[in-house]
Amino acid sequence: MSGRLDGKVAVITGGTSGIGEATAEVFVNEGAKVIIAGRSEDSGAEIVDRLGENVIFKRTDVTKEEEIQALIDFALHRFGALDCMFNNAGGPDHCTLETVTREDFISTMTLLVGSVMFGIKYAAPVMKAQRSGCIINTSSVAAIRTGQGGYLYSTAKASVTHISKIAGVQLGPYGIRVNCISPGAIATPIFFGGSQVAQTLDPAETQRKMEKLTRNLAKATPLPRAGLGRDIAYAALFLASDEGSFVNCHDLVVDGGRTSLFYERP
Repeated sequence: MSGRLDGKVAVITGGTSGIGEATAEVFVNEGAKVIIAGRSEDSGAEIVDRLGENVIFKRTDVTKEEEIQALIDFALHRFGALDCMFNNAGGPDHCTLETVTREDFISTMTLLVGSVMFGIKYAAPVMKAQRSGCIINTSSVAAIRTGQGGYLYSTAKASVTHISKIAGVQLGPYGIRVNCISPGAIATPIFFGGSQVAQTLDPAETQRKMEKLTRNLAKATPLPRAGLGRDIAYAALFLASDEGSFVNCHDLVVDGGRTSLFYERP
């Protein structure tokens, strides 16, 4: 039985946990060859063992431009093509308007905005040569509503949404579609410090945190459940497949209706 991504090559940053890991699994099941990029070699090896020969892990720090370039070069060397670039890597921030520092600003923007800009920069020439390709960026409902994320996080994600539209306009004539997904109320380790922190926790403690998080997020949307990584993965699948071939410069909100709720003062 054919898959919706048969013969496609995809790179997923932040691919060793949460949304990235779920997307890698869905893409592989739909016939893609996938390079997952992240910093944890142990997590990368576990995912490769579980998902099989169509997944390759490439250790990558997306805060370093040269490592993003090396990641794209690696994909091209291994598979000779790049059909989907999913700029998904990210992390939380805990700054407020009064506490933000220059160092906070630089580190958060480098991770959340820089990784997307350079992911696009190095994927674009490959896709231009092919006259086809799909770039997906992970934004957030924090980009469109206040009170949905940290001060710098929200600012950065608003940039990601706009970058996606600008890039889609500039790359569209080459057959390249650029879109973003704005998740909301998705139960992932980002809520308790990100995947790097989650890996330091006892598995039982991680499980307890995830169960509590899932219960709390289920109360935050009109749909009576929390969002899961696979909910974003299937949105990415639509955008990456031929079914999304006329979708460009779009922000696909996947939040169970959370952003339609009235804002409540904490």
